[in-house]
Amino acid sequence: MPLIRLADVSKVYPPLARGASALTAVDGVSLDIEAGDVYGVIGYSGAGKSTLARLINALEPATGGSIQIDGREIVGLPERELRRLRLGIGMIFQQFNLFGSKTVEQNVAYPLQVAGTPRAELRARVDEMLRFVGLSDKARSHPEQLSGGQKQRVGIARALAASPGILLADEATSALDPDTTGEVLALLRRINEELGVTIVVITHEMDVVQQLATKVAVMEAGRIVERGPVFDVFSAPREAVTRRFVSTVVRTVPSPEEAAVLRARHRGRLVTLSFSDGSASQGDVFAEIAQAGVPLELVYGGITDVRGRAFGHLTVALDAADDVIDPLLARLGARVALTEVPR
Repeated sequence: MPLIRLADVSKVYPPLARGASALTAVDGVSLDIEAGDVYGVIGYSGAGKSTLARLINALEPATGGSIQIDGREIVGLPERELRRLRLGIGMIFQQFNLFGSKTVEQNVAYPLQVAGTPRAELRARVDEMLRFVGLSDKARSHPEQLSGGQKQRVGIARALAASPGILLADEATSALDPDTTGEVLALLRRINEELGVTIVVITHEMDVVQQLATKVAVMEAGRIVERGPVFDVFSAPREAVTRRFVSTVVRTVPSPEEAAVLRARHRGRLVTLSFSDGSASQGDVFAEIAQAGVPLELVYGGITDVRGRAFGHLTVALDAADDVIDPLLARLGARVALTEVPR
């Protein structure tokens, strides 16, 4: 049984004004998230991904469908039971949502106070969480004295204070600079690997998915249009929206317009070579081209690493006669996927 199971879930908001239409934010979504997953949910603004997160922790009631957390149906639960459920689901946000009037340790202690945690246990847990996120020396500081990355680490410590089994990260790095984003993503990996927390990452940034997630679902217009292990989705995206996201971190194949520019700049025939698990290596393919005596120029693309597995697409210009290139491509086609860019 998955830790989180959504079956045909929908969320429809009523019209805001007379004559307006209802808004379907989530439309028939089904999704299984296993314990221990780091599951990315990616989509453009308005795709429904943040609404989906709020349905998972019952901050929004579903209009239809079933949501189960650890085998328990949460749709229709009374508010008192939902409050108890939320103690097991931590959440961090883009804007940190810290109490400005409280110190760092008071912010982290807040959910434990709400839960009625005994004082000695609360004190020990706050100290433990501040050590884990590297902010023990900031315990008595106020949020205004912290950097953006430090504020997000306080938010993470607060979200973990009640020892949740699930952590929802809603655009948690969108307000951070690249270096700080890397630090926060590294912390989230530690939370998953060392504490065993299942993480659902809501984002519009494909590089966050690339660095952190093990699986990904792509949302568009309230629906999940593509899903799977991150490597599979990155290396062979099927849907147009997925290809747009992947292209932000991976240079795949040249568009017709780019191909026209490449043909004007480079002599020879343009061929795109696609590398992934199970194919010949880039070095082996290039060595075979060199042995055939065919001049090669790399003109487009790159190789990308996704959680230790490499894949990519390289477009090369091969400058030789057709009676030399044609048999070479026939041999290479048995070892690696290739596509010739139309002349």
